[in-house]
Amino acid sequence: MSTEQLIVAIVVVAAVGFGVTRTVRIIPQATAAIIERLGRYHRTLKPGLNLVVPFVDRIKDLIDLREQVVSFPPQPVITSDNLVVSIDTVIYFQVTNPKAATYEIANFLVGVEQLTVTTLRNVVGGMDLESTLTSREEINTELRGVLDEATGKWGIRVNRVELKAIDPPSSIQDSMEKQMRADRDKRAAVLAAEGQRQAAILTAEGEQQAAVLRARGEAEAAVLRAQAEAEAQAMRAKGQADAIGMVFKAIHEGKPDQRLLAYQYLQMLPEIAKGDANKIWIVPSEMGRALENLGGLFSPPKDDPDL
Repeated sequence: MSTEQLIVAIVVVAAVGFGVTRTVRIIPQATAAIIERLGRYHRTLKPGLNLVVPFVDRIKDLIDLREQVVSFPPQPVITSDNLVVSIDTVIYFQVTNPKAATYEIANFLVGVEQLTVTTLRNVVGGMDLESTLTSREEINTELRGVLDEATGKWGIRVNRVELKAIDPPSSIQDSMEKQMRADRDKRAAVLAAEGQRQAAILTAEGEQQAAVLRARGEAEAAVLRAQAEAEAQAMRAKGQADAIGMVFKAIHEGKPDQRLLAYQYLQMLPEIAKGDANKIWIVPSEMGRALENLGGLFSPPKDDPDL
């Protein structure tokens, strides 16, 4: 083989290799390639091995199909009460139509950013500062709905919108801190007063229950004492009656005369008087006659010359 033939063979092999290289396209996973044929959109290549016509087809752009996170710089927004707040926003979106994302808008990232800023100002502009600070979830939901609808024609789906920070002016922050401090002090005072009130109520209830129990105990003790005294008096009266009965029985069994009987009556009178329940004494007629006979013992006889 001559030198000229070798050169021609090398050129042919290089041309074939270059053509094969231009024909075979390997697209990475989660990526789509836009193919233009002679300057016009032809098709979208999927991940894997793809064949194209060299020098006729060319790759316009590679589109990332994964969910993307874009954090925009803080934006000044004026609320309905004319206060300027700085809002930091994060957008989570995903390209669902590579063709629309390539041809419907020149730069979809810039478009999403500007649309987010505009929508944020429209939403927050109709709210006051307090609502803006306390309605973060509502703002996120409204932003997501507006952005998802507007970016749908660009082949983009907005999955989530998050407000990272809402910073009011420094003067407002000082006022808010003072208000929060006052609210905390107020809540602490209310809780302390409530605790004292509950403690006073519990103390009063405890004292009331103790007084009721004491009164109940004293009443029961008084009843028991009265019952005991009544039983004691009854037992004493019974004992006295039994003693008198035994004395009378012994006396009558001994068949005493009137003088001895009168003497025994006199001995029993002090015992009868000891009873607390004895208020009235009943002296039987027999006892009167006995006393008369007893008196006769100590009186001299009528025929005594000394009288």
